[in-house]
Formats: sequence, C-alpha cells, structure tokens
Amino acid sequence: MAAHVDALYIFLLIVTGMMSLLVFACLIFFAARFRHRPGVPAEQIEGSTALEITWSAIPFLIFMVIFAWGAIVFFKERTPPADATEVYVVAKQWMWKVEHAEGQREINELHVPVGRDVKLIMTSQDVIHSFYIPAFRIKQDVLPGRYTVEWFRATKPGVYHLFCAEYCGTQHSGMVGDIVVQEPAQYEAWINGGSTGPLSATGEKIFAELGCVTCHRSDTQGRGPNLQGVFGMPVQLEDGRTVTADENYVRECILDPGAKRVKGFQPIMPTFQGLVSEEQVNALVAYIKSLSAAKPGNAGEKNKTSASSTAPAQPNGSQVQ
Repeated sequence: MAAHVDALYIFLLIVTGMMSLLVFACLIFFAARFRHRPGVPAEQIEGSTALEITWSAIPFLIFMVIFAWGAIVFFKERTPPADATEVYVVAKQWMWKVEHAEGQREINELHVPVGRDVKLIMTSQDVIHSFYIPAFRIKQDVLPGRYTVEWFRATKPGVYHLFCAEYCGTQHSGMVGDIVVQEPAQYEAWINGGSTGPLSATGEKIFAELGCVTCHRSDTQGRGPNLQGVFGMPVQLEDGRTVTADENYVRECILDPGAKRVKGFQPIMPTFQGLVSEEQVNALVAYIKSLSAAKPGNAGEKNKTSASSTAPAQPNGSQVQ
C-alpha cells in the first residue's frame, strides 16, 4: 500500500503548493495593481457571480477527488485479502508478542515472506498501543478487550522498523521491533524450524482440557452449539439480532458468553474472563476457525450455531452456551 499512500500524499503536496503560489501571486498582483495613488479616489468594485461560482466549484471538485482517492486507499488498507496468512499479535507493556498459524512464536520480531499477503489479528494485554511500520505506511491501534486488524504485502527483502505509535507508559519509546522480510525459501526454512505445531492444534488441546467438548459436540446431544462450519457465518441471537461469527464475536463469546446468546440455547456457559490468557484465546479462535476450514457445515447447522458457544466449559462440568 506504500505506493498508493505516497501517490495521494504527493498529490496533496502538489495541490496545496500550487494553491499557495496562486494565492501569493494574486496577493502581489492586486497589491501592485490597486495600490493607493495620490489624487486617485478609491473605486467600489461590484462582485462577480461567475467568478464566485468558479472559485467555489473548482476547489469543491478538487476536494471531492481527494476524498474519493483517500476513501479508496482507506478501504484497501482496511480490507485484508481472503487468503492472507494470519498472524496473531499481543501487545504488552512494553513488547510485541507474535504467534504464527504454524506455531512459531516471536517477541519484538515478525518474520514474513516476500510477496505474500499477511493479516495481523491484534489485541492488547493492558493499555492502548499502536502497531506502526513506517516503511509499509501502515498503522493500527491495538486495543484491550477486542481484536483489530491490519494487513500488508512486503515487496522487498530486508529488516524494517516496528514502532508503538501510541503513548503507552514510561517505556513507550522502547517498545520497538523489526519486521524481517525474507525470500520464500528462507522463510519456509525459518517457519519450519523449531515449531511446536500449528496454533489451531494448541487451541484444540486447550478446548479439550477445559472440557468444552462435553457440550460442543458434533451430534444432537450437545448442550452447546455445534462449532463445525460456524466461523464466518451469520448467527441468529436470542434477542432477534443476526451477527457474523468473526474473530471478535468468538472472542467475546469466550470471555463474556452472555453478551450475545445464541437462539435456542440456554445461558449456561460460564465466563472465562481471567481464566485464559490472551495467547490461549488466540489459540481457541484459531481452532474454531480451523473447524470451518475443514468442514464447511450444512445450512441447517449454520443458522443454529454460534461462536458464543465457542468458549470452553470448565473442567468441573460447567456447561457452555
């Protein structure tokens, strides 16, 4: 996106520069042309409707071009490609914790391959941070209690600076890192070295350890919704609303299951707020997403299922919604 952002910025500089020159040229011309002369009385000059329409219409059209151009760039930056590689980021005073879908973990570094779309799914463990890569012209606030998303596609190998662009405490200036862009072969060697297994597999293990499988079953005996194929699908709630089961919905249902209760299921799921870490929530979200990737699910289950039940049940037999 850097080329698009730069082009818009250069356009703004050219337009404002030309307008500044025009204003100063007119100022000098009128000051010289209509200066006071001894013995020459001042003359009242009537307005010109055509001139007023012109100097209103032309700036309006220029501003609409800027608005439309900026909107196109904004929506491109805020709409990750569907097949982008997903990376989970947890911000914490004062570091960036990164986990790849393949299971590799990093602190204050992010390895990516050249030419591949990368989607960052980010949350904060404490205060507001801001994930900023100047070379890529992207910046996104990272908020506690929810996910925010940004994406990029690196086009040139190298090491690029990562900053926190939101004052987040006494050591804010030290919350820095590196984006390491590698050739595809180098990246594959790195990503396959030392991995403990896919993030979704970690989520599946946590899902079982917390006893979620006792309620979220694939048959009709489950007291919580069947999670196969739920992610990315519309979910009908008890209050009549319909929401999309995205990352934020799944996260909310794990930590606050009563907020968006699925139609047809009782509010019996306990909250897991404070019982699971941000990294464990990420793993659970990745696991639930993998269920949709593996088994799309059928239409009948899609409308009935909810990620609000994606959250696990506790080992003592508590039920999930």
